[in-house]
Amino acid sequence: MGLQFKGILSGLKKYGLPTVIATVIVTIAFCIGLTPFDNKPTIWRVVVEGIVYYIGVGIMEELYLRGLLQNIIEKWFGERENATLYAILITSVLFGLGHIFGALGQPIVTVIAKTVWATALGVYFGTVYVVSKNLWVPIILHLTINLCGIPFCFSTSNQYPAIALITCLVSYILLAIYGVYIIRKIISRIKT
Repeated sequence: MGLQFKGILSGLKKYGLPTVIATVIVTIAFCIGLTPFDNKPTIWRVVVEGIVYYIGVGIMEELYLRGLLQNIIEKWFGERENATLYAILITSVLFGLGHIFGALGQPIVTVIAKTVWATALGVYFGTVYVVSKNLWVPIILHLTINLCGIPFCFSTSNQYPAIALITCLVSYILLAIYGVYIIRKIISRIKT
């Protein structure tokens, strides 16, 4: 499954910066879109809802989707060409579809956007898992990405601001494109 501590730092050095940049940009977009902040939560609410929740969700999603399902699907495809890529894409689509439930009650544009960007993030996380051979790396990247939701603790709105929807879509699709680039480069290197 790849839950060893060896290789975490090297994986984060290689793939962490794009995640941090995307998280900062998206967090700024959420802050702009949710301003003025009209909620004054307790520190405990921020810690529990804004941090503990995101940590738990990120760990469980990565353990299940990347650690378990992606490995099963890749083994199922066996020695077929692009088996790894198919496994990444299938688990990414499932990851995206799983995020529909968190968007229920939102406008359809939000539901679609959230599904697309979660699928895109799945491509990036799945690729990072494959190339780092360490599940802790995508877990930590996922936790980092989830932190962009903390501004919601300071707002009574449960709607995604337009600026945040667009920023999430662009940022996370760019991460997915980078992920596809990485995995295609490795596949082509293996073939030669």
